Amino acid sequence: MTNSAFKTAAVIVAAGRGTRAGAGLPKQWRPLAGKRVADHTIAAFQTHPRIDHVLAVVHPDDAAHSATLNVQTVHGGDTRDASVQAGLEALEGQGFSHVLIHDVARAGIDSATIDAVLDALHSGSAGAAPAQPVTDALWRGQDGLVTGTQSRDGLFRAQTPQGFAFDAILAAHRAHPGNAADDVEVARAAGLDVAIVAGNERNLKITTPDDFARLEQHLQNHPRGPMDIRLGNGYDVHAFEDGDHVILCGVKIPHTKALKGHSDADVGMHAVTDAIYGAMAEGDIGRHFPPSEAEWKDMDSAVFLKHAVDLATAKGFTISNVDCTLICERPKVGPHAAAMMARMGEIMGLASDRVSIKATTSEKLGFTGREEGIAAIATATLVKP
Repeated sequence: MTNSAFKTAAVIVAAGRGTRAGAGLPKQWRPLAGKRVADHTIAAFQTHPRIDHVLAVVHPDDAAHSATLNVQTVHGGDTRDASVQAGLEALEGQGFSHVLIHDVARAGIDSATIDAVLDALHSGSAGAAPAQPVTDALWRGQDGLVTGTQSRDGLFRAQTPQGFAFDAILAAHRAHPGNAADDVEVARAAGLDVAIVAGNERNLKITTPDDFARLEQHLQNHPRGPMDIRLGNGYDVHAFEDGDHVILCGVKIPHTKALKGHSDADVGMHAVTDAIYGAMAEGDIGRHFPPSEAEWKDMDSAVFLKHAVDLATAKGFTISNVDCTLICERPKVGPHAAAMMARMGEIMGLASDRVSIKATTSEKLGFTGREEGIAAIATATLVKP
């Protein structure tokens, strides 16, 4: 239960680029055990009964990803400590007595570690942070050779969240010259004592590509209760009419005809949207956007897909992957498949390797074989921990 004398916010630092994690999206937006890394991290604080508010500090370039976090967001700075200060400044004046500052890449954070930090703060510590004693032998080295040893006595591996009295850590950040390794360094520079509490091996920080697999194994082995996995399928057809292009999976493709429909007739995006709705037993596009209503005339189908994604998020689901097959003789889909995957992934907040777009013909049979229209079939997988 939350002590009425304390009001605690959590600042999730998620503005980094994470270049050591390999090519692709910044690590906080990559998939991990059915969710994005950031979703795991934020959920741990959102669902904790002693945390009153969660704020994420994000990069300005990540608006499309951070929009689905369902927490307050602010833009970060050029360094970690600048980002932390931006988050603290945004919370000033809202009555918070304490704040926990946590790296988004530590997606395995558990409630017991959060409690340990909070208990230390509530016992009167100006600061508290989790850590684990160093157990490995330590060497000094140069030019690839061991040059000496280092005692491991009194050495700890630092973790987050690092918790502080709110006013004290805000003042400490304002006074610090910058480029601190973490918030404990900032606090100690201001003369604040920081208590060490027990960390957890599961609370590892994703830094390199191998860390994704390590943390995923931790998460899968951790007792979290049954996982709700849903599959949905969607099927859609649009006939050809006069025109000079078609829109397929969000990409405009020159063609000798256009697709006929009340909206933009994006048959692929419609099939994927219906698959997502279907996985939640939420009907189809027509239920949510009736074609009898004029406001949806010529509408960009991205509006429909985004609605389905947002509905899934609101219900606690993460879209694990989608697979869409376009059935047509022409136009040829292959040259445009990568752009389609990128556009669909952008709308859904998924990496492109979780969006499959492919095509087949009907061997000249049926209405697609006679080039009277295009059909699409799609499957979506939704996961709720």
